[in-house]
Amino acid sequence: MTKAEPTDDRLLTAARAGDRQALETLLERHQAQVYRFGVKMCQDPEDAKDVLQDTLLAMARGVRDFRGASSISTWLYTIARSFCIKKRRRSKFAPEQERSLDTDLTAEAKQLAAPGENPDEALAAKQVETALAEAIAALEPMYREVLLLRDAEGLTAPEVAEILGVTPQAVKSRLHRARLSVRERVAPLLGMQLDLPPTPGTCPDVLAMFSRHLEGEISADLCADMERHLEACGRCRGACDSLKRTLALCRTSGPSAELPASVRASVKKALRTFLAENA
Repeated sequence: MTKAEPTDDRLLTAARAGDRQALETLLERHQAQVYRFGVKMCQDPEDAKDVLQDTLLAMARGVRDFRGASSISTWLYTIARSFCIKKRRRSKFAPEQERSLDTDLTAEAKQLAAPGENPDEALAAKQVETALAEAIAALEPMYREVLLLRDAEGLTAPEVAEILGVTPQAVKSRLHRARLSVRERVAPLLGMQLDLPPTPGTCPDVLAMFSRHLEGEISADLCADMERHLEACGRCRGACDSLKRTLALCRTSGPSAELPASVRASVKKALRTFLAENA
């Protein structure tokens, strides 16, 4: 029988007690997600490599003082975000002022991320992937980070709020805006029309409602009203479907976000050197 992998909490307890191997295992376990976040926030693989290394070293230095008031992921993203901000501030392209479902989309995300062997399908999938990356990159940092943390990395709104130092409501407000902006750029490549004429009568703002629904912000009665409207209105049903498919894509990571073996080896060497020097 295969021995079960130790949990993060067990590794953390051992690392705080001075177990170097436990600390190294814990940091290696989370390095891919730090790099992925760094690539999408910094828009530069070299900057992402620096963010990854700086984050892991900072975690190694601070592990004895970490008492688990936050989750390891929250702690990790908080550190990584601070290094991303420093990178943006040093960039000549940085802005003058730093600003900071009950529906399961996992199956659909896998389907969208794994096109068939048909060359036309592969090309179309690549175009969608490129459009998604460009749409996320075009967001202001304050909107990009909430979308990445909530919809790409899967953190909860309260966890994102803790990382950013804002209220959960502020996170949700930024998140709704980011989702609609990305959907607007990606939907046409998903075969969704954005300019269908409204049906007779008044259509609610279903996109905003659907986004709020995913965050548990609308009542059961309002949700039922929305579902009834979607059954009768093809325009709004298509709009919601395009947002749902866009968010499914956000939950997959393109090849550019994978942790290269060379980066893994370089960071591992730096980490082991640090641990040896601070034994």
